[in-house]
Amino acid sequence: MLNNHQLDAIKAYAKEALNDDQTGHAMDHVMRVVNLATRLAEAEQVDATIPVMAAYLHDTIDPKLVADQDQAVAQLRTFLQTNQITSSDIDAVMDIITQMSFAKTLNGERPSLSKAGQIVQDADWLDAIGAIGIVRAIYYGARHQEKIYDSSIPPREYLDEQSYRNLADETIINHFYEKLLKIKDMLNTPAARQIAADRQIVMLNFLDDFKDEWDGLQ
Repeated sequence: MLNNHQLDAIKAYAKEALNDDQTGHAMDHVMRVVNLATRLAEAEQVDATIPVMAAYLHDTIDPKLVADQDQAVAQLRTFLQTNQITSSDIDAVMDIITQMSFAKTLNGERPSLSKAGQIVQDADWLDAIGAIGIVRAIYYGARHQEKIYDSSIPPREYLDEQSYRNLADETIINHFYEKLLKIKDMLNTPAARQIAADRQIVMLNFLDDFKDEWDGLQ
C-alpha cells in the first residue's frame, strides 16, 4: 500500500517527465490510465497498488518519448528506491512498464504480464481507442508530420517493432488499421473488453464518415 507521500512523489515524477509532452502522452492521458486501471483492478478484485504505480509511470520510460530508455529506466529505479518503494514492488512495476506496449506484441511472441500488468495494459490501450483515441491519433500524427490519408498507400501488414516505429511509412488513417482497430480483441480483462466494444463502434463510424468525406463528394 502506498502512503500519501509516496503517491504524491510518483505523481510529481510523472508530471515532471511528461507535462510538456505534445504527442498525446501528457498528464491528461496518464490520469485517464490511472482512473481506468483503478476501475479495472476493482472489477478484477486485484489490489490497485501496483496498477496505479505502473499507470502513473508507464510513459516515463517509453522509447517514443525518451532519448535513452536504459537511462530512463535506471533513473526511475533510483527514484523509487529513494522513496522507499519495496524491491518487489519496483520489480513488479518495471516488469509491467517495460513489456506492456503494443510494439512488444509484434515480434512473434506476446510478453507474459502479471494480472496487474494486464490491467495496466488494458487501461493504456483503452485510452488509445474510441473518441479520445481518434483525437490522440490525429494529434500524434500531426506532431510527427504524418500524412493524413492516401488511398494509394495500404495499411502495413506483418509489422515488427522496428518497422512499426517507422512513421515515414504510415498515415494517420492507416494507423487505425495497423493498431487501433486490433486492440479490442487483444484486451485481457472482461471489463476492458466491454468498454472497448462501444469505443470500437465510434472508430468504425468515424472511418466510414471520413472516407465518405475525403474527396469532398459527400
